Amino acid sequence: MGSAHRWGVADLLRSIGISVAAGGPMSVTYGGQAVIEGVLMRSTSAYSIAARKPNGTIAVIRHELVSKASHHWLWKRPVFRGMATLGEMLLLGQRALAWSASVQLGEDVTIPPAAMGLTIAGSAVFAIGLFVVLPVVLASRTGVHASLEAALLEGCVRVLFLLGYLIAVSYIRGVRRVFEYHGAEHKAINGFESGADLSVENVVKASRLHPRCGTGFIVVVAVVTIILFAPLTFLAWWVRLGIEILLLPIVAGIAYEVIRGIARHRTSRLGRIALGPILGAQLLTTREPSPDQVEVAIAALDAVLPTETERLIP
Repeated sequence: MGSAHRWGVADLLRSIGISVAAGGPMSVTYGGQAVIEGVLMRSTSAYSIAARKPNGTIAVIRHELVSKASHHWLWKRPVFRGMATLGEMLLLGQRALAWSASVQLGEDVTIPPAAMGLTIAGSAVFAIGLFVVLPVVLASRTGVHASLEAALLEGCVRVLFLLGYLIAVSYIRGVRRVFEYHGAEHKAINGFESGADLSVENVVKASRLHPRCGTGFIVVVAVVTIILFAPLTFLAWWVRLGIEILLLPIVAGIAYEVIRGIARHRTSRLGRIALGPILGAQLLTTREPSPDQVEVAIAALDAVLPTETERLIP
């Protein structure tokens, strides 16, 4: 069995130079996220969760998925499809976290949906407070009023807070384990999209960075806010803050389109330049996974891949 390699500058450049088409052999986009001792994977028609049980075995569940982004005309439109996809991922992430927690606690233990909902809501409030409210308040205290300068200052504060937060939480052992599964998720998708056989030996050699990652999405959000919110800087800070919070879904939808565009043109010179900070930020939220963690990610991805018979259907 192959061993995980250390990350270096050459590996980052190799990831930026990925030459396969986004979506892989089936031209279907697969994505996911790390959960507690496991990985969530989704396609346009199904999602699955795989988690390592305390006894060492892997538990896997799979459910069909009716995506608004694929079945309703409004949610197929640019920007709106990003809003729908991100909303669905938040809901799926909540379910996946609850299920993976129950796997660790025992099959007879169920996490109350209300408790999980309150946890997610609390996390959202904390994130808005740290990455939206505080940057606006601090930037307003500097006395900078020129629209572009004020927007840049606010954006820089937001990015610094984000980087500081990610660096700080990476020292927490439980979070570090999640970051390792995050790397395993990327490796599994990169391995599949390269056309390689989904064996642990092959997947463990793949890059732990991926252009469609949520970490890169956050970086793009920070850039979009600088551009979109620049005209608002002449307003009182508390008015601007309210408008920015209301515009967050639009910002997310625009950032989603930017990420799609960059991923689609990632082999061009401009695409590679744009991917630099997106992939670089993932060095903070991914860690090299163990072969056992890669095995879990492969199990999750394999559960949402089409069967051999379905692959023959045009």
